[in-house]
Amino acid sequence: MSDATAQRLPTLGDLDWMPALGHPELVATPVAAALRAWSAVDDRVAAEVAVAAIDPDHADTATLNEVHGLPPEASANCVVVAGRRGDVERVAACVVTATTHADVNTRVRKLLDARKASFLATERATAESGMEYGGITPVGLPESWQVLVDERFAAPGALALMGSGLRRSKLLMPGDLLCAAPWVEVVPGLGVVRG
Repeated sequence: MSDATAQRLPTLGDLDWMPALGHPELVATPVAAALRAWSAVDDRVAAEVAVAAIDPDHADTATLNEVHGLPPEASANCVVVAGRRGDVERVAACVVTATTHADVNTRVRKLLDARKASFLATERATAESGMEYGGITPVGLPESWQVLVDERFAAPGALALMGSGLRRSKLLMPGDLLCAAPWVEVVPGLGVVRG
């Protein structure tokens, strides 16, 4: 890794962060492909998207944050929602901070132009994404899925800690880089503060 890359690579908690593009073995196959394609159009990807190996038993947000001293506001939880109006189904991955939850019944349902919205079945989400349960990430999802990201991640200095497609590692990048990804739609008020 060059000194310039090392200086730009984000770090968080006590995990050993490395450039994600240099470690495709630590991410799911569709994630690695998406990172390569994204880096061809945005050079920040090579320098500012990091990956770290974790114990898969610690993959759940609360456990990971506790074990590694990670702030919950940096955790980018990705939930997959399906909405239907008549015979038309739309699927969206919703990315919100761990301090909030996705407003599925109001905000997401309206964004999907659906009469009803609900979480996509785990088996279907993992099969269609090519990612493991607990590791689904907004990077490398099917092109037909919308990717909705809470605008909190666009705040100056925000970081986005997310799945890698595998339960045994995590991705980390500046929030504004995630929000600038060509497949992302930034949504104000996507996440509702937990009561």
